[in-house]
Amino acid sequence: MKYINNIGAYWLLMMKVFKKPVKPDVFRKQLWVEMESLGYESIGFVVLISVFMGAVVTIQTAFQIDGPLVPNWTVGFTVRQSVILEFSPTIISLFLAGKVGSRIASEIGTMKVTEQIDALEVMGINSASHLILPKIVAFMLINPVLIIFSMFTSILGGWVAGVGSDMVSSNDYIEGIMIFFNPYDITYAMIKTVIFAFIITTVSGYYGYKTTGGALEVGRSSTNAVVYSSIVMLFFNMILTQILLT
Repeated sequence: MKYINNIGAYWLLMMKVFKKPVKPDVFRKQLWVEMESLGYESIGFVVLISVFMGAVVTIQTAFQIDGPLVPNWTVGFTVRQSVILEFSPTIISLFLAGKVGSRIASEIGTMKVTEQIDALEVMGINSASHLILPKIVAFMLINPVLIIFSMFTSILGGWVAGVGSDMVSSNDYIEGIMIFFNPYDITYAMIKTVIFAFIITTVSGYYGYKTTGGALEVGRSSTNAVVYSSIVMLFFNMILTQILLT
């Protein structure tokens, strides 16, 4: 019953969120602020993780397929497919759920327990739309850019690891990256990325907005935002993979 109540409360909140902003100029200004705080400040985090994960995938793949019957370009091909189809859009989004989701929930939760949201409502402002909608739109716009960065740096990190450790030659790795490339794989990844961005921001915004109590409850809301947005993302990852790749 608790989960059904949460789902119902979530949709009721979204009905308040997705209303036309009363002041479009304020919305556009806040949109740029959120794109910087949620996107620009996450670039270093995304690049660091992606470089090392690309290197790990390359080393593990080269180690597993070491044999005369397997072509040398298989390493680059495997890294490219792993990064584009699953690692960058899904795994990086899960990491961002922890960074971005907890930030959104704690920010809104703090405003709720300090009665700043009540003050907005008293002034006649739709607090849900004012606080949550710019975050949703901003992250849905900026998350695909972060994932493109992740794809590039993961493949680059794999190249550095493979060539640096002499497990695969540069020509073979690059050939593997190029061979049998299907542009639809990028489209598939971008569709997942946008939907995951929506899930992270709306679930985190919901848990932040429903916070009651004090500092302890703000921390609990941040934890719930990360946990449940990750669970919902994994569930939709399965559904989207079934729909888009079959």
